[in-house]
Amino acid sequence: LRWVARVSSEVLAAPAEESGVVVVRTGDGNVFGLDAKTGSEIWNYDRRVPSLTLRGTSSPVINGSLVLSTFGNGRIVALDLFTGKVSWDTPIAISSGRSDLERMVDVDTEPVIVGTTCYVASFHGGIVAMSTIDGQIEWTREISSYSNISVSTEHVYLADEEGAIWALDRRTGTSVWKQEALKHRFTNGAIYFDGYVIAGDFEGFTHWFDAKDGEKVFQKKVSKHRILAPAIKTKDAILTYSSRGTMTAMQIAGH
Repeated sequence: LRWVARVSSEVLAAPAEESGVVVVRTGDGNVFGLDAKTGSEIWNYDRRVPSLTLRGTSSPVINGSLVLSTFGNGRIVALDLFTGKVSWDTPIAISSGRSDLERMVDVDTEPVIVGTTCYVASFHGGIVAMSTIDGQIEWTREISSYSNISVSTEHVYLADEEGAIWALDRRTGTSVWKQEALKHRFTNGAIYFDGYVIAGDFEGFTHWFDAKDGEKVFQKKVSKHRILAPAIKTKDAILTYSSRGTMTAMQIAGH
């Protein structure tokens, strides 16, 4: 054990690290920059969160000298890695409705960066493509999601709040296909891997779809329990993890 740092609230997402700075996002809306050698606080950004939010937060993403972090009020903020100063602050979803439940616009999906474009989705909001340079929105689609998205060279893949899998054109946001086979199966996200889109469900199944047209090509029950976490892709395999603690590595035949 090298050091222990106390932050303002529970940490539900993995920290990020770059250039000697560890960035931690806490459940109460704070983002901390900590010294990687000592754990001492370098900076702190505080953003008030709504009284009712989804359980969970997304991990901060470091892009060069910027830290991108999302919040329960439907916003994404770019902070300077070394000072915590705000570079830009962009709303992804606008809260509306009579009740706290209707006004939930959590952004619990981890931003995905390709070139100078950031892709991120929100609950009761939509999926947005924006510039990492100034936070200007390039396109938006009204598809509610609370699970991580995945991006290939051509498409953006995501699971909506009902579990349906979508493929959108990466440059325009237009729909390429929609697969409803996993609707109401509590899909844990859509991960692109070597020409396939993979998603897990509440019964422990991993489903594989053709990334070009969304047709299901394979499914396998890897656990008797729900697959909560999104799959993780490595160079040549997909890793899944169930709520019971079962980890499974899967490869495409012939690899």
